[in-house]
Amino acid sequence: MNAKNIQFLRMTHLRGPNIWTYRPVLEALIDIGDLEDAPSNTLPGFNERLTAWLPGLIEHRCSVGERGGFLQRLAQGTWAGHVLEHVALELQTQAGMQTGFGKAREAGPRGVYKVVIRTRHEAVSRSALETARDLILAAIEDRPFDVPGQINRLKQMVDSLCIGPSTASIVDAASERGIPAIRLNDGNLVQLGHGAQQRRIWTAETDRTSAIAEGISKDKDLTKQLLSMCGVPVPSGQIVDSPAAAWAAAQDIGLPVCVKPTDGNHARGVSLELSKQEDIEAAYDIALAEGSEVIVESFIRGEEHRLLVVGDQVAAANKGETASVVGDGVHTVAELIELQINSDPRRGEEEDFPLDTIRLDEHTTSVLELKRQGLTADSVPDKDRTVLIMRTGNMALDVTDEVHPEVAAQAVLAARVVGLD
Repeated sequence: MNAKNIQFLRMTHLRGPNIWTYRPVLEALIDIGDLEDAPSNTLPGFNERLTAWLPGLIEHRCSVGERGGFLQRLAQGTWAGHVLEHVALELQTQAGMQTGFGKAREAGPRGVYKVVIRTRHEAVSRSALETARDLILAAIEDRPFDVPGQINRLKQMVDSLCIGPSTASIVDAASERGIPAIRLNDGNLVQLGHGAQQRRIWTAETDRTSAIAEGISKDKDLTKQLLSMCGVPVPSGQIVDSPAAAWAAAQDIGLPVCVKPTDGNHARGVSLELSKQEDIEAAYDIALAEGSEVIVESFIRGEEHRLLVVGDQVAAANKGETASVVGDGVHTVAELIELQINSDPRRGEEEDFPLDTIRLDEHTTSVLELKRQGLTADSVPDKDRTVLIMRTGNMALDVTDEVHPEVAAQAVLAARVVGLD
């Protein structure tokens, strides 16, 4: 074979327990040819280019057992099969398919290795290995390589092919308890366990989730009616069909009010603490863009919380915080949002990020929030002026241990009344 090349001889997807681990892996049989005589410390500039392209490699502990362990192996001299393993794992991590297990072992004859990486989806891992091979050869030959572009391509594969964040959380929790998980389709249908004790989940639904309960939970007005009948406190509200009706309902309920879609989620289209007619009518259009109907409710002062009920107990709770920027007298509000809010590594466009990026367009509540402060996206706030951008949806603080038992009991009752598990 040609000098300094890595050839894939075979790739095998091991779906269940195997000689490497009890989790699914992709096993590649490779031939590194003349690279068998060229460990990493003998390739001029290779280590520097590789770590510059993939700085996350410093987190790989490798057999050294400490942070930076793999970089130590690079400096001492390691072979292309071992490098391929770690580069492929890092590409998967950067693409959002985090997997830490990998092995590289000589398989004979000389120059032939077996490289094994943990996989959550065969196609993604195959592509990661092939991309890793191309990246390594580019680093050896000192050629340009579009690392961000390739990672973005892998991200798109992960988004379209891998299970979503809710399903992945449940699968990971099952794995920690030694419960095997089998993906049953290309979506989020997963089987946990085997035989008579097996259970199935689909995103955050289980095989015992009531279809009626799910239908009820998507209708905020119907949900409130049922909760109120069982003594769970809920805000008063009315469904409205026009901006004028929203203002009339607000006057009837009592100001201030909040305006939201009846079937929205992720706090999209929700406007809070509205007292002026023009703001309430504008909020109607924002809410309608995010749902099929609009509801006006009394505004309850306090901090936003969300509670997760699993079975008959509260499993988790988090608290929201408002999103604001501080003016510097130079940048516009839109620029400050990018610099001070969207730069937060917890924010992103994909669902696996805990917080959404903030975008200013005509159908977002942030535009209305700015208008109430006499500002627009192009305004330049005075130095040290705090500008409120968003009041809802920033669920960033874990407060599970602070939930009062009476509040937890009300949350469990609410889930039971609706029929959710």
